[in-house]
Amino acid sequence: MWSLRVREGVADDQQALIPAGELIETLRSSPPSTPESALGAEVLALRGWAEDQAEQRALADRDDAPSHTERAWAQVSIPVRECLGAQRCPYGAECFVERSRDVARAADLVVTNHALLAINAMHGGTALPEHDAVIIDEAHELVSRVTGAASAELSPQTVERVARRAQTYLEGETAQELLETAKTLRNALDGGALERVEDPDSAFVAACAAVRDASRAVVSALASGDSQTPDRRQAAAAVKEIFDIAERMAALDSHDVVWIADRERFGREARVSPLSVAGLMRSRIFNDHTAVLTSATLKLGGDFAAIATNVGLKVEERLGTVQRSDDRGQQEAVDDDLEDRGVPWRGLDVGSPFEYQRQGILYVARSLPPPGRDGLPEASLAEIAELVAASDGRALGLFSSRKAAEAAAVYSRKRLPNLTILCQGDAQLAELTRRFIADERASLFGTLSLWQGVDVPGATCQLVIIDRIPFPRPDEPLTVARQRAVTEAGGNGFMKIAASHAALLLAQGSGRLIRRLTDRGVVAVLDPRLVTARYGAFLKASMPDMWQTTDRQVAVQALQRLSAQS
Repeated sequence: MWSLRVREGVADDQQALIPAGELIETLRSSPPSTPESALGAEVLALRGWAEDQAEQRALADRDDAPSHTERAWAQVSIPVRECLGAQRCPYGAECFVERSRDVARAADLVVTNHALLAINAMHGGTALPEHDAVIIDEAHELVSRVTGAASAELSPQTVERVARRAQTYLEGETAQELLETAKTLRNALDGGALERVEDPDSAFVAACAAVRDASRAVVSALASGDSQTPDRRQAAAAVKEIFDIAERMAALDSHDVVWIADRERFGREARVSPLSVAGLMRSRIFNDHTAVLTSATLKLGGDFAAIATNVGLKVEERLGTVQRSDDRGQQEAVDDDLEDRGVPWRGLDVGSPFEYQRQGILYVARSLPPPGRDGLPEASLAEIAELVAASDGRALGLFSSRKAAEAAAVYSRKRLPNLTILCQGDAQLAELTRRFIADERASLFGTLSLWQGVDVPGATCQLVIIDRIPFPRPDEPLTVARQRAVTEAGGNGFMKIAASHAALLLAQGSGRLIRRLTDRGVVAVLDPRLVTARYGAFLKASMPDMWQTTDRQVAVQALQRLSAQS
C-alpha cells in the first residue's frame, strides 16, 4: 500500500482525488457531516496509521487499517500497475508490499489469498516466492476469484482520468487525442446492446482500437521525456494499463468474452473476462506444484467431477477413473489419465462431524408457484412470515436479489411487529451481523454476501430461508458464453455452468444452518423446482443430507418445538 500518494498526495484523478492540503483545510472548515470532511478525516486517519506502521516496521495490512471508504483508500494507495518497484520508488525501502515480499522470500510457509495466487499464475510466478506445494482453502471459490483477477473493465471516465493526468506532463495534442477517444468510447457504449460483443466491425471495437492507438502514443511520449520523475512514470503506467485493456478488447480473442454493461451510477462500461480459467490453473498452478484443495462444498451432485473440470484438473469424460470406498464411508476418485486430459488428481470425502439427518430438516415448498421475474409472489411472502413466526425470529433469509430481500423484510415487519427483522442495506453488514448474533429473536435478510460469509452457531439461527434456486442470470454475458462453449463442445451447458453454479450456492447457503454438533433447525427452500425439475436431484445431492419434507406443517411444528426449547 505504501506509495508516493501516502507521503506526497500524488493525484491521478482530478475529479476523485483531493490534494492533502485541501483535505486538511476542508476537514477544519466543514461541518463533520459533509462528505468532503468525512473523506478528509478518513484520509488523515489512514495516513497517520501508515506512518505509525512504518515507524514500527510492521507488516501493515489493509484489514487492520482504520475504517474507511474506497474513495479514501484511493487517496493513499496506487494500483499494482502503477507501482514503480523497490529500485525506482523513493519510498521502496519503506513499502509495506516490498517488506512483505522480503519476509515471504525467507519464509517456510506463506499464507496468501486466491487473488494473489491468480496474479502469480498470470505473471509467470513473480508475485509469490518459489514454493513446492500449495494448499488452497475454500477452493470452491477458486474459479470465480481467478476469473476476477483475469478480468478488466474500461469506461469513458477511466480514459478521461488517465488522459488528464498525462496532460500534466505532455505538451501538444498527444494527450488531447486520448481524451477525445473517451467521447468516442462513450458514444459506442451508449449505442451498443447490453450483451456480448462479437462483431469485429462494430463501433465499439473501432472505439477500443482508437483508445489503443492513442494510449500507445501517450505511453511513448511519456517515456521519451527528459524528466523521468516517479509520478511521471506512474502516469505512464496508468496509460499503459488503458492500452493493454483496449488492445485486449479490440482483439475479440476467442478465449475472451467482451461485453457492454450498465452501471447503476456511472453509466456504461466495457468488460472482458476469460471464457475459461481451467487451462491457466492447470498449466500455471497444478502442473508445477503439489496442490491440496479443501472445502466443505467441493462435491457437486455427489462427486468431485464438476469442480475438478472447472479448475482444469480433468476434462468432461471420466476416462480411467476408479471409484472405491473404505469401511468408514470415505470415497475416493482417482483419475489415472496422465496425458492431455488433465493432471493426476485424487478426491477424498472425509465426511462431516454433523448428523444432518438428525440435526436438520430440508423443507421444499412444493405447493408454492415457481418463481417468476416479477419478484416474490404474495404466497411466498406469506410463507416467509409464517416460518419466521414459527421460529420466533432466529431466521437467516438468503435471497436472490436485494429487491426480494427488502420486499420480504417489509412484509414480515408488518405481519410480525414484535420481532426484529434486519435487512441488508439498513446498516453495514458487519453491524447487522453483530445485532443478529446478539439478539436471538432477530432475523437477518440479505443477498449473496450472506450465502457464504455468515457463521452463526446456536439458537440465533434455527431457520434458513432460500427464496429460489440461485441460478445465474440467464442474460449474463459471461454465463451465456460459457454455456454456449460447453454445448458446442458436445456437453450440457446448462448443467455444467448454471446448475453447477446454483448447486455450489445451495450447498453454501444451506450450510449456514448447522455450525456445531448441538445445532438444530430447518432449511426452507421456497422454490418447488428443487423437487419437480429433473435437475433437482443434482442440486439436492450437493446440499447437506438432511431429512426432507414438502409438508409445511411438519416444518412449522418443528420450528415451534425448537423455539419453545430455546
